[in-house]
Amino acid sequence: MFGVAAASIWASWSVLTRLAVTTGLDAWDIAALRFGVAGLLLSPVLVRRGLARDRLGWLGLVVIIAGLGPPYVLVAAGGLHFAPASDQGALNPGCMPLFVALIAAIFLGEKLSRARKSGLSLILAGALIIVGWHTAARSAGWSASRSFGDMLFLFAAFLSACFTVVMRQAKLNPLHAAALVSTGSLVSYLPIYLALHGTRLAKLPITEITVHAIFQGVLVTIVSLLLYGRAVEILGASGGAAFGALVPALSALFAIPLLGEWPHATDWLGIVLISAGVYLASGAPLPGHYPIQWACRTRY
Repeated sequence: MFGVAAASIWASWSVLTRLAVTTGLDAWDIAALRFGVAGLLLSPVLVRRGLARDRLGWLGLVVIIAGLGPPYVLVAAGGLHFAPASDQGALNPGCMPLFVALIAAIFLGEKLSRARKSGLSLILAGALIIVGWHTAARSAGWSASRSFGDMLFLFAAFLSACFTVVMRQAKLNPLHAAALVSTGSLVSYLPIYLALHGTRLAKLPITEITVHAIFQGVLVTIVSLLLYGRAVEILGASGGAAFGALVPALSALFAIPLLGEWPHATDWLGIVLISAGVYLASGAPLPGHYPIQWACRTRY
């Protein structure tokens, strides 16, 4: 239940952010709300644990802030202005494991298991189906802009993969990493936003601002992390990571009633392939191959 709840929040981000950037807010506003709230709430964690420069260095610190901070949010939310939420759910979190594997293999010499290679192949096939179909079809007048949005989602996946590799190498606690990203973004991004947009947020309806501030800054950045951490604590790293496979399908399903966006049959095929690939790439157990200690813990 913890894992499903975390995946539901991640999937909801695609839908609610798509709704926001196609109505009253833009990507700059989303980033300001996200890191303005989360940066303030997580600053005590950063004060207590420090910048971790002994493990990250200045370059590593810049990479994790860029990888999941303002550049990431601006690219991902910007893509949602051009492409539907289902594409974001499939191509961004769905393709992130593929970029992690490529970065780790090229720069760290990491070897991949057969199951992980199979999962990454499925992710690649699903991404090619989604992006390639839109690029080749051109049947709808907005397919060109949708392809551009898809490219932004893939770039966002690359940024988050860089964050993941650096965080793993530095052995950072996820909450500490979130505090570094959120507070670092608060200090570096908010002055730029205020200089460019001034009091724009103050002119928007207070209800809309409050809802997105709570969702972006609290639920997405903090609560989903705590839920995911609890799932990993109970099920192990592989079992917890497997819930990422739910995000592409949940994003597409949530978008139907909330946005009226119905994925094409080809999109569903790509989503299924990516979801299956994420599950395999996470190292989660296959049916009939559960670890003995997991089975014992479940039984007793």
